[in-house]
Amino acid sequence: MSDPDRIGIGETIALSSQRFLSSSLNLKFMNLANLRDLYQQVILEHYKKPRHKGKTNPVDRYQKGHNPSCGDTIELTLKLNDVGDRIEEVKFEGEGCAIAIASADLMADALRGKSMTEALEMVQRFQNMMKGEGEFPKEQRKLNVMQGVSQFPVRIKCANLTWHTLKAAIESSSDSQGSGCISNEVDS
Repeated sequence: MSDPDRIGIGETIALSSQRFLSSSLNLKFMNLANLRDLYQQVILEHYKKPRHKGKTNPVDRYQKGHNPSCGDTIELTLKLNDVGDRIEEVKFEGEGCAIAIASADLMADALRGKSMTEALEMVQRFQNMMKGEGEFPKEQRKLNVMQGVSQFPVRIKCANLTWHTLKAAIESSSDSQGSGCISNEVDS
């Protein structure tokens, strides 16, 4: 005695589960889309109004970096503490795409107060993130807005440029201020 208009309890649960899963998936995709939009807004904000543009005073380390693939050029300056083992300030000048400039500005903000060792670890973490291997911890989560760049291999070099430049600046001696222009063409 089956009535086509009546639904059994099992079918009701199945339909409810499907609706719940469907709405949960839609919510998840909606949240991912909103998160992606937010990340894009943050990148554009740092590109249009960078907070760390200029040169430090004094300039304890200087390095110029260039991305020949697209023409991005960054000149990075570091102000160190009196001992020379901790970064007090990072500033940059140069021209580049939104991703390159936003990456430089976000990096400069995140490096304030970090030791040289911590800064080099951050370089490695950022480069790993660009390969899709992890992200920054909670206290440095602002840098994770750059994570989406890893989905666009052509743009990874834009995001990495400042980090390559930072590594060269840290690894250079304070005597060799600006030992030429480094290129990130070899690594991505």
